[in-house]
Order: sequence, then structure tokens, then C-alpha cells
Amino acid sequence: MDSHNSVSKKQLILQIIFFGIILSLGAYALWGRYQIQLSTKKIEELKAQNELYGQELNALKGITASSTESFNTLYGALSEEKKSLEQKVTTLDRLARLDPELLRKYSKVYFLNENYAPSETQVLPPEYVLAKKSEYRVHVDVVYFLEAVINDARKEGLDLLVVSAYRSFGTQSRLKMQNKVTYGVHTANRFVAEQGYSEHQLGTTVDLTTSALADTTVLFEKTKEFSWLQQNAYKYGFILSYPKGNEYYAYEPWHWRFVGKALAAQLYTDKISFYNLDQRFIDEYLIRMFER
Repeated sequence: MDSHNSVSKKQLILQIIFFGIILSLGAYALWGRYQIQLSTKKIEELKAQNELYGQELNALKGITASSTESFNTLYGALSEEKKSLEQKVTTLDRLARLDPELLRKYSKVYFLNENYAPSETQVLPPEYVLAKKSEYRVHVDVVYFLEAVINDARKEGLDLLVVSAYRSFGTQSRLKMQNKVTYGVHTANRFVAEQGYSEHQLGTTVDLTTSALADTTVLFEKTKEFSWLQQNAYKYGFILSYPKGNEYYAYEPWHWRFVGKALAAQLYTDKISFYNLDQRFIDEYLIRMFER
């Protein structure tokens, strides 16, 4: 009897322990599942938060990119405006330094008074002039172009020489008086400008000849040198001021004026005489007059 009761008690104890273990395992499993659910929820929250952060970051990037683009656009616009203003200032500065008289139409149109003289002149080297011991002066900015045209003509076996260049108001007055005495007033007025109306006073005009002719003469038009000038002088910025049929002075094949490459090329292409152009059109070329 005691033995039977002792066995029953052991079985009961074992059952209690077994059920206790089962309950503990069940409780642990429930707790673990709960923890997993909490972790999953936390992960989802973190994912959602991360996605929100990502959206905010992308939005911030978009704002930054937009701001950068706007800044770059504004900076570019300001830079272009700055360049434009600098160019305008440079242009105005160059115009302020240029003598507006240099492209005026003087033969019986505009007048240069007795006080006018080029800003600066330079004596031509003897190899470019007819009278080696005489002093021929030319506007300092024209010297380069004049020497270039003569040098290039010589490379083709031609013989060009300067026989007259800058003349002051006083020199022109004396020359006019001498020619009136020699040829008479009417004839002199056809080929010699009155003082103040001569292109020579600008310092940008020269009379050309050859060693054989040794003077200014209509015979110059029969030379190879004149033919070459007609075809090439514009490339160096020179034009024939008084071609045949002009309304100002007698035909002067020897008389060449520097007006700059751009204007000379335009006149050559359009086959128009300088004195037949509107002065406002001519003035637009002043800023480019000494461009090489």
C-alpha cells in the first residue's frame, strides 16, 4: 500500500514537472513570438522612417540642385552682362582715343582748321620715299600698313615710292598759292585742295609714284604699280580718293588714303567711292580702323 502510494506520488510529481516544462516552453515560445513581432514592427518602423528620410534627402537634393542650377543660371547671366559691359567700356575707351576726324570727308565737305594736326606722326625711312634727304611724315598708326603695301609690291618686282605725305595747314596754304600762280585759280582748284580741306593734313594720305616718273602725274595710271594697287591696296586699308568721274577733284591716280582694312574691303567689294558714302555709315568703321 505504501509502495503504491509512493509510486503515485512520483508519477504526480513527474507529471507536474512535465506540465511545468510544457507550460514554460509554451510561455517562452509565446514570449519569443511576441519579441519577434515587436522586432518586425520595429523594423517596419525603421524602414518607414528610413524611407521618409530618403524622401526628405531626395527633396533636399532637388532643392539643392534647383538652387545650384538657379545660381549657375544667374551667375552665367551676370557673367555675360559683365562681359558685355566690359566690351562696351573697351569700345568706348577705344573710340575716345581715336580721332573722329580720320574718316571724315574733307574735300569740299568737312573743314580742318589751322590748329589741327595728327596725334602723332612718324618719319618714313628713306627706302620708302622718293627724295631720300626729305622728311616725309605719316600718322604713326598708318606706318605699318604703308610699309607693308610697299614691301609686298616690291616682292612682285614693283617700284612704289612716297612722293608726298603729311602736310600741315600752313604747308597746304603755301602749296595752293604756288599752284594758283603757276596754273591759274580755276585749274589749281581742280587738283589742289584749299587749306583745311586736304586729306594730307590728316597724316593718313600719301601720294605714290615710281622712280621712273619721279612725280605725281596722270601717267602713273599706265604703270604696273597702279594696276597692282587697284587690285591690292584695299587689303592694306588704302583707297583711291579721287577716281575717274568723281565730283570733287580731278582724277588723281597717285593719291591714296588709309581708311582701314574693313572699310577699304567694303568699298572694293561694293565698288563704291568713299566720297559717295553717307558719313554715318563711314563712322561705324572708325573703331576698326587700325585693326591688322
